[in-house]
Amino acid sequence: MKTFSRIELNPSIMGGKPCIKGARVTVGTIVGLIASGASFENILKDYPYLNNGDIIEALEYAAWRTSEIEVELEPA
Repeated sequence: MKTFSRIELNPSIMGGKPCIKGARVTVGTIVGLIASGASFENILKDYPYLNNGDIIEALEYAAWRTSEIEVELEPA
């Protein structure tokens, strides 16, 4: 499994959704903002406790998750 130093999954934080460590901002929020046309500059203005590296790693994490393949196992 690829490791991500800025992303955490903790069941007691944001319902276990992947978040930027210490920020309570989900990867989904960042991806959604980018998808709706927000620039890094706009995101950093709205979330001043984030930095470019946080945004980049959130996008890398989202891309990595979409490349996973789930294989359904046959019952024994």
